[in-house]
Amino acid sequence: MKIHEIDIDQVKPYNDNPRVNTDAINVVKKSLAEFGFQQPIVVDKSYVVIVGHTRLQASKKLGLKKVPVFVADLSESKAKAYRIADNRLNEDSSWDYDFLNIEMNVLNENEFDLNKLGFSEEEIQNILTNQSDFEPSDLDDQSD
Repeated sequence: MKIHEIDIDQVKPYNDNPRVNTDAINVVKKSLAEFGFQQPIVVDKSYVVIVGHTRLQASKKLGLKKVPVFVADLSESKAKAYRIADNRLNEDSSWDYDFLNIEMNVLNENEFDLNKLGFSEEEIQNILTNQSDFEPSDLDDQSD
């Protein structure tokens, strides 16, 4: 897989993107600021985003001049299908709260700023204390 660093202005959002990601942009922005790019934006041969709309928008908010992209060799139909499938597949996953509690407590003990993970203060406290009635507020839907 060849990743290219290209000028952010060359990357074009897909105008008919069916995924609404406005609420996730600031969370992804914080993640990019903390961890950098760990997965590229996937684009077609014309640099139209297939996967990574939220990363692109967050990158613009950060003022990045270049972003990593992977140019996928997919037909137009497969690109459309992958765009939908990538987002839909995330909806089928959920948290194992016992493991999440362990992982976040370890991070907390190592003085990692848990606010950089995208959870609210209330959610963080519920996770750290392993509240059995904890239900994250739609965080399972914030991918891209």
